[in-house]
Amino acid sequence: MNWLVYHIVSGHSFFTGVALLIIAVMASTRPQRILNRITVLAFLIGVFAIVLSSTAIPYWLYAVATVIACGWIVSRFKKSWHPKAAYLTAAIWFVAVLFELPYHLTPSLNSTPRRSVAVIGDSVTAGVGGDETSETWPSILARERQLDVQDISHMGETAASALKRAKSNQITASVVVVEIGGNDVLGFTSAGQFAQDLDALLSHLAVDGRQLLMFELPLPPLCHEYGRAQRQLAAKYNVRLIPKRVFLSVIAGGNATLDTIHLSQSGHQAMADCVWRLVRSAFNPNSAS
Repeated sequence: MNWLVYHIVSGHSFFTGVALLIIAVMASTRPQRILNRITVLAFLIGVFAIVLSSTAIPYWLYAVATVIACGWIVSRFKKSWHPKAAYLTAAIWFVAVLFELPYHLTPSLNSTPRRSVAVIGDSVTAGVGGDETSETWPSILARERQLDVQDISHMGETAASALKRAKSNQITASVVVVEIGGNDVLGFTSAGQFAQDLDALLSHLAVDGRQLLMFELPLPPLCHEYGRAQRQLAAKYNVRLIPKRVFLSVIAGGNATLDTIHLSQSGHQAMADCVWRLVRSAFNPNSAS
């Protein structure tokens, strides 16, 4: 995977964009001509990087940060209060970083006595078929880690179809891993409909004594509403969100995919190892492997 694509889709470009904005506003407080050029360049690239990142920070924070940034731009013609506007702009975007940072931290699970996992996913999990000798990552996880894995993933799955499949299968696992939404984003499901479908799915899965993990969607530019729906519903149903970079780090590996998205056999192995690192605290808290 191209490093720039990874940087944008993982959401890391949000932090790069904020850093450039802060550089721009700080540089603007100095009179040197070269710093004026740096201000303009850093500001434009920074805004571009933030927009491309599709980062779903709260609307009110985006609104406040945008208004203050506009005030900073206007203040360049009002030298007396320009430094204060610059510092305030830097401060509000730093607050935005603090809001976003927790979504880039790897979650952990509470210990559970049952070594059972249910997996709900699309073709990234189910595979694309055509090779009877291939083994998907849920199967590898079950074999290598002695887990009881219930795999109800399916090619082409969306949040809506995943709910139907989940209702038709009795799920008793103490941990459920949800890898869903890619077909919604890349298909014809609107962000609003996706939010409704995902709400219904998580409502069905969220029962007492069960822990839910959900892969946060790597999003194309300007698709932040899908990410906003995931984050709001994760908070509603106490779902641990897996940062976007985790899945991207798997598919970015050499020979990990067949077509940049669907996993090869080595990709399934890498995904199984990755998911084990996410769930092992529930089954083997003291394990380091």
